[in-house]
Amino acid sequence: MTARKDLKIVFMGTPDFAVASLDALVKAGYNVVGVITAPDKPAGRGLQLQQSAVKQYAVANNLALLQPEKLKNPEFLEALSAWKADLQVVVAFRMLPEVVWNMPPLGTINVHASLLPNYRGAAPINWAVINGEKVSGVSTFKLQHAIDTGNILFSAEVPIREDETAGELHDTLMATGAELLVKTVTALAEDNLQGTPQAHLDESTLKHAPKIFKDDCKIDWTQPVSNVYNLIRGLSPYPTAWSVLNGKTLKIFKATKELAAHNAQPGEVFTDHKTYLKFAADGGYISLEEIQLEGKKRMNVQEFLRGFRLQ
Repeated sequence: MTARKDLKIVFMGTPDFAVASLDALVKAGYNVVGVITAPDKPAGRGLQLQQSAVKQYAVANNLALLQPEKLKNPEFLEALSAWKADLQVVVAFRMLPEVVWNMPPLGTINVHASLLPNYRGAAPINWAVINGEKVSGVSTFKLQHAIDTGNILFSAEVPIREDETAGELHDTLMATGAELLVKTVTALAEDNLQGTPQAHLDESTLKHAPKIFKDDCKIDWTQPVSNVYNLIRGLSPYPTAWSVLNGKTLKIFKATKELAAHNAQPGEVFTDHKTYLKFAADGGYISLEEIQLEGKKRMNVQEFLRGFRLQ
């Protein structure tokens, strides 16, 4: 059994989702000897350098920090090795080369926002909602060669509400993942955790979570209304489902679905110019609530209609 302060941990992560896990380790009394995050990147209209959420946390808490461009860079590998970590933790980072994940004696563990083996990949939260799942969750596992395939250490289920967005589910899984990580590290420190191999399921039956591109976010109004509704929820608030209105891109952050028989054309628009704006889909309508037209700010639909005329 290893005392918490004696277990040297290196943490790797970038966005807010990872900060909750890093903070949980620090508050649980674990010895985080170093943090690795993405290099600062120019963003916004002024293209000023932006620090990742993990970097901001590390700096505020006086944690040693590395921001490598390339994970096989000899200088980075030397600096990482000098930390002499017993264990590495990865949360929402990037793919690691074997020379990195195989470095510490206890290996490298990952916190993944799905119930593995389903939803391996870059966007598990989005795809779970898009696909209309009723349950999601978090898994911790040991890294090995193929992405998201290592032995599962622990998992925790989280229900998905009928109207829940990916952003809301993200926040729930972020907190659940932080708790599960501390549970996992504690069990590893006590040397009583072996892990369970992921079930060898037929690849054709597995649900995947690939990276989402702009074309994946375009609404197809010929689809069943429930599928369109799930797409909007699953892409809100980012990267956001979109359609076209008056020749401009219309982002849809929040909407409701109305199940109804109709003879309208897919994507046909209905509005009273005051209180509602809705699109026809197969088997019903999508009634918009929060939207953003290209060149405008995000607003509720009533505010939008006050200054808008449908062509």
